[in-house]
Amino acid sequence: MARTCDICGKGPVHGNRISHAHNVTRRRWNPNLRRVRAVVNGAHKTLLVCTACIRSGKVQKAA
Repeated sequence: MARTCDICGKGPVHGNRISHAHNVTRRRWNPNLRRVRAVVNGAHKTLLVCTACIRSGKVQKAA
């Protein structure tokens, strides 16, 4: 299962870790995902959502 946001589709980004001696190894930046109970089409559903979507109000949390 890929760690992606259910709202915006944001996922991991790959790049290089570079040490002081310029040793290069692969690394990945993961999105800050949270499990949220949200209202989807009138029903409560658990979604995996990034914190940017939670802060911007794209997710209506279930009471």
